[in-house]
Parts: sequence; C-alpha cells; structure tokens
Amino acid sequence: MALAKLMTVDDVADYLNKPRSWVYGNWKAEQIPFRKVGQSLRCRPVDLEKWLDDQN
Repeated sequence: MALAKLMTVDDVADYLNKPRSWVYGNWKAEQIPFRKVGQSLRCRPVDLEKWLDDQN
C-alpha cells in the first residue's frame, strides 16, 4: 500500500489558491485539517478533499 504524500502549508495554499499567510492565519478558524508533525503543519490530501466537500 502506497502512502500519500502529506501536504505542506505551501501545498495547501497552492491548492486553495490562497496566500500562504492566509492559510497560516486561518487554519484553526476554518478548521483546515492540519496535524502537527514536529513543529510543522501537514495535511493529508484526502482530508483536505473531505474538508472542501464539507464547506457550505
């Protein structure tokens, strides 16, 4: 089973077409499904897709 690459804040910003600063400033309020990996935020692509589907 191949594991999906975890997305960085930059990856998520590019995917959402938002500035990196917006992602950092709003990830908690918007409940973007990041997880802490050490000091870094990471997101599984499948979780981001589900989050997008659940918006609105």
